[in-house]
Amino acid sequence: MVASSSRALSRWAGIVLLMLVATTFGANHIAARIAFDHGANVTTGVAFRSTGTALFVLGLLLFYRIPLKIPRRTFGHAVFIGLLLTVQSYCLYSAVARIPVALALLAFNTYPMLLSLLSWAAGGERPARRALAAMPVALVGLAIALDVWGKSGDFAGRWGEIGAGVLWATGAAVSFAAVLFLTTKWLHDMDGRLRSFLTTSVIAVVILAYGAATGDFRVATDATGWIATAALTIFYGTAITSMFVLLPRLGAVNNAVVLNFEPIALLGLGWVILDQKVAPIQIVGAFIVVGAIMVLGLGRK
Repeated sequence: MVASSSRALSRWAGIVLLMLVATTFGANHIAARIAFDHGANVTTGVAFRSTGTALFVLGLLLFYRIPLKIPRRTFGHAVFIGLLLTVQSYCLYSAVARIPVALALLAFNTYPMLLSLLSWAAGGERPARRALAAMPVALVGLAIALDVWGKSGDFAGRWGEIGAGVLWATGAAVSFAAVLFLTTKWLHDMDGRLRSFLTTSVIAVVILAYGAATGDFRVATDATGWIATAALTIFYGTAITSMFVLLPRLGAVNNAVVLNFEPIALLGLGWVILDQKVAPIQIVGAFIVVGAIMVLGLGRK
């Protein structure tokens, strides 16, 4: 049985686990891009992954006989967080569908800084100094690793290529920062599996209702697309459930930056799965990000 949220977890063990979570999130986005390239659309992708995750976690809850009854106020909080996750899910998949996956994740991975500002402004958890220093260093490393300037240095032209996708990804970052902040504030003591079930169920209900009302469902057109759709569901369900279990135990503000490892993981996954080559300067950026994560791990809460 998965440990309860109150059991102690060492800092380094948590960081390693969050890096694995980040890699699993990356695999989800690789699968999503393959599914989109083979006929599926964003609504279908979000519907499959949220419904599949909700059903899987419900099975865990029933198997371990975890009580499903929760206070009305807590239920309302979980529903609100689920609505924010619906926005985040749709925005991020919309970004992945429009621009290269790694670039979409670069823009999305501004959320730890947004989380820090949100928490600080709300009088919540104050980020440690090392965390504050690690966040911009990690983002600079990501920018180098993902080569956001391009070969010509034409920012205007580059924005014309990626602007819409970056805006979608930024919307995902804002909503996800709010999700992490409110999860730690409102749902800290809730079992991670129950929390994941409630929030992903909200996503599933909302996106299925939206798709049914608008007719905006488009499924994969071949076996590769269907396999990718199934894979994105499995990867996302595993990652989001693990994240909801781990972050409240570690402290979201000081540790969410570790999830910035995802775009670096995507560089490796893209090379192996999609045959996307990595330039030497991008490898330098990857080392900067990993170094920032190591500095974060050495910091004290």
